[in-house]
Amino acid sequence: MEDSRIIKTEYSEEMQKSFIDYAMSVIIARALPDVRDGLKPVQRRTLYDMYELGIRYDRPYRKCARIVGDTMGKYHPHGDSSIYDSLVVMGQDFKKGLPLVDGHGNFGNIEGDGAAAMRYTEARLQKVTQEAYLADLDKDVVDFVPNFDETEKEPSVLPVKLPNFLINGSEGIAVGMATSTPPHNLGEVVDAMKAYMRNESITTKELMRYLKGPDFPTGGIVTNKDDLLQIYETGTGKIKIRGKVEFEKLKGGKINVVITEIPYPMIGMNISKFLSDVAGLAESKKTLDVVDISNQSSKEGIRIVIELRKDADAENFVNLLYKKTRLEDTFGVNMLAICNGRPETMGLKDILKANMDFQFQIATRKYNNLLSRELERKEVQEGLIKACNVIDLIIEILRGSKDRNMAKACLVEGKTAGIKFKSRESKIMAAQLSFTERQANAILEMRLYKLIGLEIEALIKEHEDTMANIYRYEDILDRRDSMAQVIINELDAFKKAYSRRRRTVIDNVEEAVYKEKEIAETEVVFLMDRFGYAKVIDSTAYERNKDAADSENKFVFPCKNTGKVCLFTSAGQLHTIKVMDLPFGKFRDKGVPIDNVSNYNSEKETIVYITSQTELNLKRVVFVTAQAMIKLVSGGEFDVSKRTVAATKLGEGDQVLNVTPLEEQRHVVLQTKEGFFLKFAMEEIPEQKKAALGVRGMKLGPKDIVENVYYTSGLSESSVVYKGKTIDLNKMKAAKRDGKGTKIRV
Repeated sequence: MEDSRIIKTEYSEEMQKSFIDYAMSVIIARALPDVRDGLKPVQRRTLYDMYELGIRYDRPYRKCARIVGDTMGKYHPHGDSSIYDSLVVMGQDFKKGLPLVDGHGNFGNIEGDGAAAMRYTEARLQKVTQEAYLADLDKDVVDFVPNFDETEKEPSVLPVKLPNFLINGSEGIAVGMATSTPPHNLGEVVDAMKAYMRNESITTKELMRYLKGPDFPTGGIVTNKDDLLQIYETGTGKIKIRGKVEFEKLKGGKINVVITEIPYPMIGMNISKFLSDVAGLAESKKTLDVVDISNQSSKEGIRIVIELRKDADAENFVNLLYKKTRLEDTFGVNMLAICNGRPETMGLKDILKANMDFQFQIATRKYNNLLSRELERKEVQEGLIKACNVIDLIIEILRGSKDRNMAKACLVEGKTAGIKFKSRESKIMAAQLSFTERQANAILEMRLYKLIGLEIEALIKEHEDTMANIYRYEDILDRRDSMAQVIINELDAFKKAYSRRRRTVIDNVEEAVYKEKEIAETEVVFLMDRFGYAKVIDSTAYERNKDAADSENKFVFPCKNTGKVCLFTSAGQLHTIKVMDLPFGKFRDKGVPIDNVSNYNSEKETIVYITSQTELNLKRVVFVTAQAMIKLVSGGEFDVSKRTVAATKLGEGDQVLNVTPLEEQRHVVLQTKEGFFLKFAMEEIPEQKKAALGVRGMKLGPKDIVENVYYTSGLSESSVVYKGKTIDLNKMKAAKRDGKGTKIRV
């Protein structure tokens, strides 16, 4: 049977279409906020669900698990963790300039500890959320759309009366784009919004007289004030922000550096990273000023204390922190939001315009709705007042009618057929009645106490109030200035109730300059034992223990304390180590593993030769590999700034066997594993660059490799023992390079 559901299509086209659909779903319906209410879909749905559940600011808290479950079941079927994470962030005052949720229980902290599980925590709406974000949902001010399974309705956008996109900022990663908007001060945003509403041709520079710049809930100091204008014009840029530092002078000349505010990007685990970075600066001897560091932060605020030694230059130390740690950080700005159904990077004026247009749109819908309600009320009130004037006739109609419909027909159309009247005059008057449908219903439902004199007066007063409201609503709808004033009055009320002082300082600050203290250059001696533990000691200490130092250590050589140590490995790598990074101590101190102070990996390579950078610069170096490749390299080529570079090029499967400085050697002797010896003059070794492979020093058998390298000078006896047989290398006949050599029989 032929299956008609099979659709043949090009695979690449289907992939392209599917990916575009997925990308747009992430961009529009998940990761990016709407510029009108500044909320992502998960935030909007969570707040609306709390509104629907009646979890108001003046009512008891409800379990977060209930909120999350209800939101997931009705509006956001994307997993509970995303909903709960969103709920938690909206309740964290160190992340949001204006928290929208009032959390009860462990909602996490600024140091990166997460919130407790949702079954333990509780939440409710903040008062500002209820008044400024959800207040007019019952007045048909926004469109409602079906939820994911079309069993519920949800608002497409919340009727937020504040520019929330600016006040709370937003961070989100979509497909191929990301948003990163800093939070701002509510009072300043309101002032900028009012200024824009009064003059839409206002420039960004003029707007920034009201909105100075970002206002992070963690405070700090923005150091590039002059760059902000460009950022707010384009919607993109980088804001440099520093933590706030204070100095506490202690007895004995000691100083405490106290960090009371941190850069916004340091929130979370980056605080512990900062502490470890400061400890690392002390351990690596980048600074010798640190005595102790402690994190004394509490609910009262941030307090990180760094105790400095006596007479330390505190200002210079703080500059080091700015340069080497996240005490000075960068906030990348990309004010990307959904505007008119599509993602758009927006400047300050664009955001304010979008919010102003939205405010006028929801105000128009609100007052049209209110006006229609007041007109209905006016119609009913006028009918009741008119009815009070002829109440005797109406009672007569009601008593004479057989049913409600007959009485209603008389009130609306003047139909008197079938109604018993007391007099002919009453019937004539009844035929002249012309109440509206709505008025007739109100009269029929009117209670007798409404006929009391005071109630009639109240009805007339109510009618006067209704007429005043109608006049006011029509004025607001007919005149843009009147509507603008209403919006401005609401903004002023929110500013008065919820604004706070600015926390972040905006300034132009010169780049931090750290002056390293000049260290007196002295002669020291490098020692490394056969276990790979290295240290440096004073040259006088070495002289006192010369014999023991030479016998107990594999590598011993003098160097400068300001210099570097060069470490050549079998893998053809050169690792450099600053002498200052090595522990300086007594002769019997253990030292540190060489792996800990360099990129050397003892599991993948072995050390072939170690010397000082100063000594290496003055000489040429011989390289010999296991596959008998040989060359001379000028030591100056290894004077590099990087910690690790390639010291030589190696063939496949090859490794460096020997690195030796060229001094008074006249011949080199290569000995292979299978017992071949080849002696040739040093003059046959060419000088090449470090990136060269070298030349072949000896022809090897199929599985043979070079096992040892010896040098002779001719000035002293040079003999080696090979498998129990002593061989005098000086008497060995010299041959040409690249020969097979002579096999030694034992």
